[in-house]
Amino acid sequence: MPSYVRIDAFPQTSRKAFIMSDDTSIRGPQDAKLISLKEEHEVRYWTKALGVSKEELEKAVTAVGHSAEKVRAHLGK
Repeated sequence: MPSYVRIDAFPQTSRKAFIMSDDTSIRGPQDAKLISLKEEHEVRYWTKALGVSKEELEKAVTAVGHSAEKVRAHLGK
């Protein structure tokens, strides 16, 4: 099975449907409610958005979980 899909094979479907979730050109998180420490582009996004270092972000996620709302509250943001 090919790892790609021809867009013209599905004319009724928009191009956006075929964007891969691990596309590093995407600047924001895949799910803005959760913080993923596994994807480097998400770590960059969250450290900048919250104004913290990678280490501070990791400590906050370890303390309260992956919920962006809980991490913000924990960090006082």
